[in-house]
Amino acid sequence: MNEDQPPSIQSFFKRLNKKFFHAPLDSSDELLQALKEAEESHIIDSHSRSIIEGTMQLENMEVRDVMVPKSKMVTIEHNANTKELLDVMIKSAHSRFPIINSKRHKIQGVILAKDLLSYLAGDKRTEFNYKEYLRSAILVPESKTLGALLRLFQQKKSHMAIVMDEYGEIAGLVTLEDVLEQIVGEIEDEHDLEEDNIIDFGDGRFLLKANTPIEEFEEFFEVQLICEDIDTVAGVVIAGFTRLPEQMDEISLQGFKFKVLKTDSRRIHLLEVERLDSQNGS
Repeated sequence: MNEDQPPSIQSFFKRLNKKFFHAPLDSSDELLQALKEAEESHIIDSHSRSIIEGTMQLENMEVRDVMVPKSKMVTIEHNANTKELLDVMIKSAHSRFPIINSKRHKIQGVILAKDLLSYLAGDKRTEFNYKEYLRSAILVPESKTLGALLRLFQQKKSHMAIVMDEYGEIAGLVTLEDVLEQIVGEIEDEHDLEEDNIIDFGDGRFLLKANTPIEEFEEFFEVQLICEDIDTVAGVVIAGFTRLPEQMDEISLQGFKFKVLKTDSRRIHLLEVERLDSQNGS
């Protein structure tokens, strides 16, 4: 270690050396505290700290927390012709599409938009036979951790997995981008800007962007929240905790249960919302 470094940095390196190389860590909280001190000592910046914290959170989050529910999946019927395939791909702006059977309960595989575009670029006049390009679909349970899923994506060299519930039915899908967003934050493109802030999972749970305006939340759930000088749902949740909540923290507020799915050292990103009265059948 350079003796010319400021005392605060030398102190941090000594502590870091002791914790990581001479004694085991007692908990992840100690590592988070060490990262906080590293940022305060200007050894790492806030973005680096956020990425490390996001990576640590992958083992605490499950696929069900970030998946696209079945009701929101963009799929293609197994008997679709070339025009129908192209129409779905253009309208959705996605790059990967599950092919489903006629009863919409089984995935036959996945096709890529680039395969159809390459075919059309060749001035083909016959129908596009997707079966020649069909890729096997990766099936994962809702309870799989995001860390394990990321390793599976790397192993299979894949970007998408179909999520199955405990009964073996399709529950939704999850992509590599969904996992990476838990590390680096939301990755937006032109299509993302058109997506809803609130997504219905179909089982009484809702995925909510934390920066959703209060007015939009109230209109969607047909409620009137009691909040003063607060503009977003994130503000309501933080006020309820009286602090910035951590990953997977839960709180019940004004008839709703809020579960923090994604946060970093500065703000909340994603929430799971459930009506408390829905559990009573009302």
